Amino acid sequence: MTAPTINGTRYPQPVEALLPAARALPLPDGQEFPSRNRLMREFRIGAPKADDLLARLKAEHADRTRTDTLRTAMAVRGALLAPQTDTDPPAAPRLDYAEPIGPDPAPTPVVPEHTPPPAEPVKIPPAAPLAEVGTVGHPDTPTPTAPVRSAVVWPVILLALPAFVAIWSGWVGLGGLTGFGVVHPLPGIADGFAINTAITLPIGVETYGAYALYVWLSGRVPERARRFAKWSAIASLLIGALGQVAYHLLVAAGVQVAPWWITTAVACLPVAVLGMGAALAHLVRSHD
Repeated sequence: MTAPTINGTRYPQPVEALLPAARALPLPDGQEFPSRNRLMREFRIGAPKADDLLARLKAEHADRTRTDTLRTAMAVRGALLAPQTDTDPPAAPRLDYAEPIGPDPAPTPVVPEHTPPPAEPVKIPPAAPLAEVGTVGHPDTPTPTAPVRSAVVWPVILLALPAFVAIWSGWVGLGGLTGFGVVHPLPGIADGFAINTAITLPIGVETYGAYALYVWLSGRVPERARRFAKWSAIASLLIGALGQVAYHLLVAAGVQVAPWWITTAVACLPVAVLGMGAALAHLVRSHD
């Protein structure tokens, strides 16, 4: 909170320096003194200093009141003792009884006006130079931030290599137990070209899970796409984990052919991955 400028400075000042400004405060009709709260608000001072300042204002007002009363009494007494002239009204009729004789009443003692002790001159320190004002931008204008060095990502490669080997072998092995195997996709064109369809499982499921996770955490897509990517990424990672568990349990039990319900679920995975991928791509581009 900044103090008001009084006597050419904004530094907190003693009560003696604040008296002239307190006397000059405009007051509403019928009010003789400013309130303590107003003094605290006007001069940015605390309650003790405001009480001291108010007490001094009241003492000055009482001194002025006594002085005015004394001067009025002395003026009235002087008017009564002044000699009568021709223009004066006729004297009062003489009384038939003797007037009391006695000394004149003693003059009213003059009460010396209260004079506050001389205050030491206030030493006002030089005003501190105002801080240089910088450029203020519009509140809606983003403040440019210092470039932040991005974190290195090469450790992810080391983490992904062993995971890739384990996931790839698990999906390919589970595909062999569920009917996936070597096929010739180009008969009559390239009879010698063959491919093991079991590789479609790790490529489809795990690639989609990684992509959906990236879309979810990027924060640069519409809310519908982000929500779909979130739940589909979680589902893809859970399915990948269940596939690895199923393969190792079947191998450990010496099963050569997977049960029908596992075969059904694994056979539906390529179609499900295709549908989720197409839906996510459409939602990502829905804001264009």
